[in-house]
Amino acid sequence: MSGPIPWLAAHDPFPPPQTSWGPDSPMPGLLAAGGALDVPHLVAAYAQGIFPWFGEDQPILWWSTAPRMVLHLDEFRLHASLRKTLKRFRAAPGHALRVDSDFAAVIHACASTARAGQAGTWIVPQMVRAYEALHAAGFAHSVETWVQGRLVGGLYCVALGRAVFGESMFAHARDASKIALAALVALCRAQGVRLIDCQQNTRHLASLGAREIEREDFLAHVAQARILAALDWRFAPQCWDELLPAITA
Repeated sequence: MSGPIPWLAAHDPFPPPQTSWGPDSPMPGLLAAGGALDVPHLVAAYAQGIFPWFGEDQPILWWSTAPRMVLHLDEFRLHASLRKTLKRFRAAPGHALRVDSDFAAVIHACASTARAGQAGTWIVPQMVRAYEALHAAGFAHSVETWVQGRLVGGLYCVALGRAVFGESMFAHARDASKIALAALVALCRAQGVRLIDCQQNTRHLASLGAREIEREDFLAHVAQARILAALDWRFAPQCWDELLPAITA
């Protein structure tokens, strides 16, 4: 049986990730509660493979899942239908992939978009404010799908050096979130990133090539990648060449 979860005061360090609740516990991966949801705490958490996840009327809850769901970028499954969608998107006038042009709109859309099987959202107002501050500090980024001047889908993520942690996606048009994910894969591939953290196992992520790895392997990756030079978060059209042949006239 899992022991009691530590309650963190505002300035307490995180317990070791290996002390999170195990697979036979009521909440596998739960590590601690309390603390503060500000930029220094979020940076310290992600640097140790820890992330916050909690709902309305709950305290801040910190997690370190084992095993860890990740997407190795050389294993990204570009299904035939998505390949066709990306080719059309890349060639169509008025279609654009943007990075960090409207982070606030993306995270609010992720928080408010209804999802099958979910009665509410974990992206509560406190989380929105915290990640907007993390974005202002340069550690959180949005990848955005735009059609005719309208934001129709996207995702946001956290990045420390070349350690990239996926957070949430939304789509208000068919395949709009998949386009944003493909763009993130292309941007990261172009700069030598090996994998993107997906935190938890879902059927959707598995269908795109994500799989579970041992937590120790994930933590070793984060320790190495987070001290590397930060990514260039400008998306050039040539980034698509990482997934698609260059389009010629």
